[in-house]
Amino acid sequence: MDEAGEKMEAARPAPVLVRLPAHLVVLFPGADRLVPLHAASVAEMVEGLDALWPGMRERICDETPAIRRHINVFVDGRRARLATPLTPGADVFVITAISGG
Repeated sequence: MDEAGEKMEAARPAPVLVRLPAHLVVLFPGADRLVPLHAASVAEMVEGLDALWPGMRERICDETPAIRRHINVFVDGRRARLATPLTPGADVFVITAISGG
């Protein structure tokens, strides 16, 4: 990388760290459970995941678009929506609900 590229990379904010559930990752060959991603909102994060693994958006979001009913996204320990902003270095968990009887 040249000096200009190094300066641009250094000026870029730290990525958020996205933690994906194991049963979602197995649906996407090559997907990781921990994904560093540059995103300013949860919606941007979902788009970034879908760019890496096409089809992931549909697994996380419904057609309205909103986070699916049985999926929860937490940012730094707080429940989030697609419009929730992400700060550099945020810890994001994508969690699927378990139901049954």
